[in-house]
Amino acid sequence: MLPAADTVTVEQIVAKVNGDIITRTDLVRARREMEAGLRQRGMNPQQVSDALKEADKDVLRDRIDNLLLVQRGKELNINVDADVTKYINGIQLENKIADPEKFQQWIREQTGMTYEDFKSEVKNGILTQRVVGQEVYSRVNVPKADVEAYYEKNKTSFVRKERIFLREILVTNKTKDATGLAAAEKKAKDLVARARKGERFPDLVRDNSEAGSAKQGGQLDPYEKGMLIKAMEDAVWDRPKGYVTDPIKVDVGYVILRVDDHQKEGQAELSDVENEIKERLASQVMGPKMREYLTELRLNAFLEIREEYADSGAPTGKSTQWTDPAILRPETTTKEDVAAQAHLKRLLWMIPIPGTSTVDPNRKSSSK
Repeated sequence: MLPAADTVTVEQIVAKVNGDIITRTDLVRARREMEAGLRQRGMNPQQVSDALKEADKDVLRDRIDNLLLVQRGKELNINVDADVTKYINGIQLENKIADPEKFQQWIREQTGMTYEDFKSEVKNGILTQRVVGQEVYSRVNVPKADVEAYYEKNKTSFVRKERIFLREILVTNKTKDATGLAAAEKKAKDLVARARKGERFPDLVRDNSEAGSAKQGGQLDPYEKGMLIKAMEDAVWDRPKGYVTDPIKVDVGYVILRVDDHQKEGQAELSDVENEIKERLASQVMGPKMREYLTELRLNAFLEIREEYADSGAPTGKSTQWTDPAILRPETTTKEDVAAQAHLKRLLWMIPIPGTSTVDPNRKSSSK
């Protein structure tokens, strides 16, 4: 039966990826998020329009990529529940919303998603990162010779000013009075003692810091001489890596600093920048390696895509022809056909099976 003329399509499935689907709404939302990200980077309207026009061709590809990676993570039994909880707790702590219901309402207001949908998005994001790290990045090998050659070729880019790298924990005066200040000082001193006894500083940051840097493990941008407040610079500048300061009084409470690294001025040694160079070189091959991996996942996947849409990451020779049950038509038949079929069935019942008797054992023989 053809649909009525006034039928309205509430949602349209664009693609089927194994047991999951991608809808038109998914693509619209992805494009909207992309546009918001471009605006946040300070692009003017024309730049945003140009960037979106260039990215539009890959919106479906990226959604398929994401689904395939999530599905692969589930196949590998990768569990990221603890990471999800840690990440969401960090957001809750950073925004100082202790009440769970108020926090969930805040998530809905900030993201336009239900709390469960937001949590699912976070989980899928962390899961895809783990899959990429385990299945792709870990297999990228950067030879020592390549690192040395890159260092020699780009040596001037590794001439450094003296810089110090720090992490922080901020404990605020919650009541903004003498009692609150005393409580903040006590808590800060306890945290310093725990850090100096060997507790992991990033964990202490995660559970206690009220600074915006908490979601990065308390990590701060590197500071050159003279950029820090004098009291802080004096507390850390000549200290060794791993040193944890006493609580330092600031306007809102107390801050604790830990020295992560101290780069001296001049030409950086290869040993100091080796990991940085490895990451640079690995990133150059990660793009092609990722596409190879995603192509392999596509080749082994069940994929169907509507004709009016295109997957820019589709592998050559892979059929993704759309099969829509709605367009299938029932077979038709005539009354004569039905009668003939019934007659044929009766005839079949009369044909004996080889090796069996044609006599009905239940039939009584006639008396003579």
